[in-house]
Amino acid sequence: MAKTALFFFSFSLIISSIFSRTLPPSSATNVLDVTSSLQKTLDVFTVDSQATKSLENQETSFSSSSSLLSLKLHSRVGLRKASDIDYKALTLARLGRDSARVNSLQTRLDLAVHGISKADLKPMETQLDVEAMEGPVISGTSQGSGEYFSRVGIGRPPSQVYMVLDSGSDVNWVQCAPCSDCYQQADPIFQPASSSSFSRLTCEAQQCKSLDESECRNNTCLYQVSYGDGSYTVGDFVTETITFGGSAAVNNIAIGCGHNNEGLFVGAAGLIGLGGGPLSFPSQIKAKSFSYCLVDRDSDASSTLDFDSVVPADAVTAPLLQNPKLDTFYYLDLTGISVAGELLPVPPSNFKLADNGEGGVIIDSGTAVTRLPTETYNALRDAFVKGTKNLPSANGVALFDTCFALGSRKSVEVPTVSFHFSNGKDLSLPAKNYLIPVDSTGTFCFAFAPTSSTLSIIGNVQQQGTRVSYDIAHSLIAFSSNKC
Repeated sequence: MAKTALFFFSFSLIISSIFSRTLPPSSATNVLDVTSSLQKTLDVFTVDSQATKSLENQETSFSSSSSLLSLKLHSRVGLRKASDIDYKALTLARLGRDSARVNSLQTRLDLAVHGISKADLKPMETQLDVEAMEGPVISGTSQGSGEYFSRVGIGRPPSQVYMVLDSGSDVNWVQCAPCSDCYQQADPIFQPASSSSFSRLTCEAQQCKSLDESECRNNTCLYQVSYGDGSYTVGDFVTETITFGGSAAVNNIAIGCGHNNEGLFVGAAGLIGLGGGPLSFPSQIKAKSFSYCLVDRDSDASSTLDFDSVVPADAVTAPLLQNPKLDTFYYLDLTGISVAGELLPVPPSNFKLADNGEGGVIIDSGTAVTRLPTETYNALRDAFVKGTKNLPSANGVALFDTCFALGSRKSVEVPTVSFHFSNGKDLSLPAKNYLIPVDSTGTFCFAFAPTSSTLSIIGNVQQQGTRVSYDIAHSLIAFSSNKC
């Protein structure tokens, strides 16, 4: 009996140590610059239109010594002034569209894993009101889309347009004349008749057969992409020349020429798919890697989208997994999350990608706020609240249930939030990537949210200011701080 009791006592100690492993003291806290964060909430409404024109002019002159092709990555704040009445209204618009985005990703996964019809799907959450190539990245949040954009040339001669960059999609597409139903975009609608490189794909083409939804008309391929949130694009599936800024061009890229388009693509002319499927841009150019650095959502600065670039030697790496049911999403082998140096008391199975395609953790450029299954989120929130008892609380805002009134502070010290991967590597987030302003008066909220799904999503708020490299050849995701 004594031996049995000793065994269970020892076993309980082992389990306890697994769930409460303490990390080095140096990783316990972060400092948030409250003053700087609040200033950005005011600056977002004062973007200079002349600066916007300057950005567009830079697109054709940008180059990189290490890249044959170049593309800048921007925040939409750098393109046009926010039209919302104040920063809180802007935040609510962002969160509403972000919920639509999350539902869209869940829809795509449910269709792949369960094979159920779209009519039977339930929303994940309630809707709220080549050589190395490099290209410039823009944040779309000033109009509430939570997306990032690059300026690319379509056709020959190239028509310059802003395109959404989306790591959760495969099919590239652009709005095309003649329009049956096109939404408003910042640039003129692409005119296929003006391009010498425009070519329709036949129904027998491999690109056409790779589409999830296609039809055949007069032996030409028609495509349809529905995003599950009410957004869609329908038109001809063609090949075109894609030009990155003023640099080299890539020929014969399969792209949708959308004549009937509707949804959350405000301002952009279309979408460049960065997913893992065969029709995505990286797959079509046979890129071994690509990387981006997402600029601050309230910034008019720009960064770059790079293809086949070298992963920085000091990067924090995480194993890249593939879902056998859906090759579009990029899964991370996350095993735990810590707050103030202590791992959350949740089992690693909460983050595991199951053999049936359910669960797991994806990293996504189009989702803004990181989503975690309710059990995991509650543990994360409770640990963070425990470490912020000295901060005055505020009412929740939309999907954020943990907020603070920091208007009277210049800076605050908060617990560090870190991700832990199966290869033993750890990624600690800057405070500004998880405690964010939701108005201009000093309300800051913990930028994570619960989901009823088993799928976790690492969103772009948590990625900001970090170069994220998708090393496809070596099945790794790499995170490099201050490499923008």
